[in-house]
Formats: sequence, C-alpha cells, structure tokens
Amino acid sequence: MKVKKRSFGTLSSGKKVSLFTVTNGEMSFSVTNLGCAITSILLPSSNRIPVDVVLGYSTLDGYALNGPYLGCLVGRFANRVSGAAFEVAGQTWSLDSNDHGNCLHGGRPGYHKTVWDAEVFANSREAGVIFRRRSPAGEQGFPGNLDMKVVYALTAANDIVLRYSAKTDQPTHVNLTNHTYFNLAGHDSGSVLNHEVQLFADRYTPVDQNAIPSGKILDVAGTPFDFRAGKKIGLDIDKVPGGFDHNWEINRAGDPLNPVALVTDPVSGRKLTVESTQPGVQFYTGNFLSGEIGKLGARYEKNAGFCLETQHFPDTPNRPEFPPSILLPGDRYRQETVWHFDFEQ
Repeated sequence: MKVKKRSFGTLSSGKKVSLFTVTNGEMSFSVTNLGCAITSILLPSSNRIPVDVVLGYSTLDGYALNGPYLGCLVGRFANRVSGAAFEVAGQTWSLDSNDHGNCLHGGRPGYHKTVWDAEVFANSREAGVIFRRRSPAGEQGFPGNLDMKVVYALTAANDIVLRYSAKTDQPTHVNLTNHTYFNLAGHDSGSVLNHEVQLFADRYTPVDQNAIPSGKILDVAGTPFDFRAGKKIGLDIDKVPGGFDHNWEINRAGDPLNPVALVTDPVSGRKLTVESTQPGVQFYTGNFLSGEIGKLGARYEKNAGFCLETQHFPDTPNRPEFPPSILLPGDRYRQETVWHFDFEQ
C-alpha cells in the first residue's frame, strides 16, 4: 500500500495543485486536490495493460473548467434545490441559481473548482488521501461555516472507500457526493448502454422536466426504473425522456452500509459493486456529455459513462417528507460509500 504525490500544475490564480496516486499492488487510483477529483482508476486486464475505467482529463486545465463534473466532489448540496432557495428556522436562504432557476450541485463557486488541503496516509489495511476545507458562511448562499474532512482510501481488498464528515456553527443543509463517471470497458471505449446494472432499490423519486422531484416516492415495479433483477442500461433508456438521471431510494437492511448497485461489463467481466450509508443514489447515464475531449484525446459522447452518486434525495431542503439533510451545530455529518472492483487477475 503506497501513495505518490506529484505536481499537477498551477491555476491561473497562482495556486499550486497536486496529483496523488494510490496503489495496492493490483489496482490504483489517482486524485487531485482540485475538487477532490478522481482522475483515473486503473484495473489490470488479461493483456497486462492496465485499463482506466473512469472518464477524465489529462491536464489540470480540463479540471479547472470541468463542465460535466468529471470525477469531482460536489456540494454543499449535491443535486438540485428547487427555486435555488430554502428556509431554515424561519429564514429564507437564497442560493446560486445555475440550472433553470434552480441550484445544481451547490452552485457557484463549486466545491469542484476549489483547492483543498491534502495529506497522505498509508498503513497495512489501506492507503489514501485526506482532504480538508472550510466552506465559509455565505458561500454559494448557504448559512454557516462548514468544516469538511473527506477521505479517499484504497484497501487491499480492491475497495475504494469514500468517507465524508463535516460540522457547522449554524443550521445548514449538507449533501456531499462524488461525481465520477465510470465505463468498465475503458474510459475511451464508447457507450455504456451495454453495461448491466442492478439497483437494490424498490422505489424512486419521479421528477418534472427540470429534474425537480414531485415529492412522491413510487414503486419501480412495471416501470423503466426497475433495475432490481439487473438489465442492460440501454434496454429501457429510450422510454425515459432524456435518459436516466433520477434518484432511487436505497433499500435499507438495518446495517450502516447497504448494497446500492452492481454493474457489470459483459465483455471484460469487470464488475463494480457499490455500498453506502446514504438513503439515495442518483443513477445518471451521461446524457449531457456532448463530445468533451478527455484523457489522451478520447472523445466523450452521450452515454460514454455512468454515475452512481450516493446522496440525500434531491430538493430535500424543501421536502420535509424526505429523509432530513439538516446539520445542526454540535452534530456531525458522516457518511461512507464503498466501490468494490472485481476483475481478471
């Protein structure tokens, strides 16, 4: 288990950015402290040439722009807040409106555009990077200072573990997630519509034309949103206007970590298993990718990757019927997501 650090370049602001590579001898991942963005996940293959299974950019400049949020952490409230506003303790807080009058992924300045403090660690069980940042009160319009600690770790069992914690000095809403786009066939291999996905979710939250939840939580049975038995992404995607970009309610078994998803590339046999402590997951099929130029000149067209964003439900600050996302002074926000990879040895 080891971690290597190198320079990733300098932003126009003059801030220096680092790139960290974490390896366990079988697989590795790289991450930058600009937006805590995962830039690569390398898995072994039968021809002994590692395969990179996440979309990303080759240079810092790509991540400094990063319209599709490739690989990065998003917050203070990931996903959407309707009307770019919410009420806490009788006071209305106006957020940055960056998505059809709503607030998407916290608005501007995005956490994915900020440089985080970083330190590396390694022991016999895991190795990784610890990121820290204070989001000051009023940033993006949110109340309260938010002190965040985020750990990305690789274990000997080929798990990438994402641990998030935060505390505040004023009531605020918090919903942090990672926006990595996966393609288990390889980041440059084209569409993921042939991937097979199983979601451990009996219900989902329907949305309007701007992806704002109606407030209902509906059964997936008999709908294109039923992935309980597993099916190819492309099987029913045309039955959903715009493709999949929805929140599923994760089935809870009473354990802190619950199964979220199992994704298989049928050609290579590579598998991704996701577990999380979060109540929901946004399954997004890269519907808005439109030819972005990625690593080594790869072109990322529509459906070139998929995201599994473990989260609080979208628009929770305005939906008291959803599991609460409020963080109070004296309490601590904690959540964990695990990505487990299976591949040919």
